[in-house]
Amino acid sequence: MKKNRPNIQLAVLCFFLLFFSSCLGVSIDIALDQKGSGNITLEYQISKALDALGKLDGNERWNTIPVGRADFERTMDRLPGMKLTSFSSKEDKNDLIIKAKMEFDDLNSLMSFLDASGLSSSLSGDARSGRIFFALIEAGAKSDPALDKLIAEISETYSVKLSMSFPNNGNIKITNGMGRVLSDIPGSVIIPSGKKVSCSLPLYAVLSSAEGINVEFQW
Repeated sequence: MKKNRPNIQLAVLCFFLLFFSSCLGVSIDIALDQKGSGNITLEYQISKALDALGKLDGNERWNTIPVGRADFERTMDRLPGMKLTSFSSKEDKNDLIIKAKMEFDDLNSLMSFLDASGLSSSLSGDARSGRIFFALIEAGAKSDPALDKLIAEISETYSVKLSMSFPNNGNIKITNGMGRVLSDIPGSVIIPSGKKVSCSLPLYAVLSSAEGINVEFQW
């Protein structure tokens, strides 16, 4: 049975599944070297109101999403090709801000971290020439005006940012579920080609997309 809310697929973004819209901003920056290894920097913002939900009824030990070094270290223990190299956390008036940097031995290790199930991503090629595909959100989510309004209110200041650096030039492409290139998402910023490519998509645009949103890196 289909849910009447968006279904974020990418493992790092699957935090949204916990509270359908989660007041969350995510930034993922990947740097690939000529050998196929590299590093990934993950930064995300968690609304303090959201974090408090995980601390009700004596559940302080069970955070809604990973917010501590130990959470990341446990994940790295399950992924032998990944290593945590730095971690920091801070807070401002509204958000907790978590930043973690990890090294990966090869592209398969990177993909295992980003999408352990392998159901919403694919990898082809190697460090010299390759393609990484992510389905951020599936097409066909049903629209609910009341839900759309709520999503707009709580996600207006957050964004989803993805970037990747290559040994040589590469490109990034944003498409919908039918493969049509999306170049006119309101509020988005896309650097489509070069040694570092990136996209910044408003969280509301991602969560409210009925056509689906895919991100594809090629080099």
